[in-house]
Amino acid sequence: MSIEKHLAERAGSVCEACAATDNLTPHTLDYSPDTTANCAVLLCKTCLDQVEGEVDIDMNHWRCLGDSMWSQVPAVQVFIYRMLGRLSTESWAQDLADMMYLEDDVRKWAESGMIENDEPTLDINGVALKAGDNVNIVKDLDVKGAGFTAKRGTPVRNIGLCDNPLHIEGRVNGQRIVIIAAYTKKM
Repeated sequence: MSIEKHLAERAGSVCEACAATDNLTPHTLDYSPDTTANCAVLLCKTCLDQVEGEVDIDMNHWRCLGDSMWSQVPAVQVFIYRMLGRLSTESWAQDLADMMYLEDDVRKWAESGMIENDEPTLDINGVALKAGDNVNIVKDLDVKGAGFTAKRGTPVRNIGLCDNPLHIEGRVNGQRIVIIAAYTKKM
């Protein structure tokens, strides 16, 4: 049985985050203990586009996690735990994360996919950046390998943090690139 069919059967052909029924796609979770359907979740296009940074995160859309967080499926629990971590600036998301219970092995898997630096990632003004923040580029940057220049003032929405606290990830001109955090300013 294919992963997509297995996930559709497990999820009852609904998005495992928001329960939508259209445009469902498997999403494999990083740092998974294996490569079977047990380390993937079934997401609708709306959820998947936000998770992958194709569009800005709609905080209100993710309030659906209050229902789906009670899933008994470890992959769904891991996905929701990580998503609540990305939304941690919202008080409702913090409350949900505090209520969530994960077995030790599932918590270890969930936390392995979350970046937590002892050293904060800082913009040009010394403001700490978090995953999901929006920034502006403060100087023209040549993007090696992509053949374009990211112009000063270009907004980068829904940034991601890197293992190196001096860098962030973001989408510029439709491509996901790594940017030196000191060349950005939080919006």
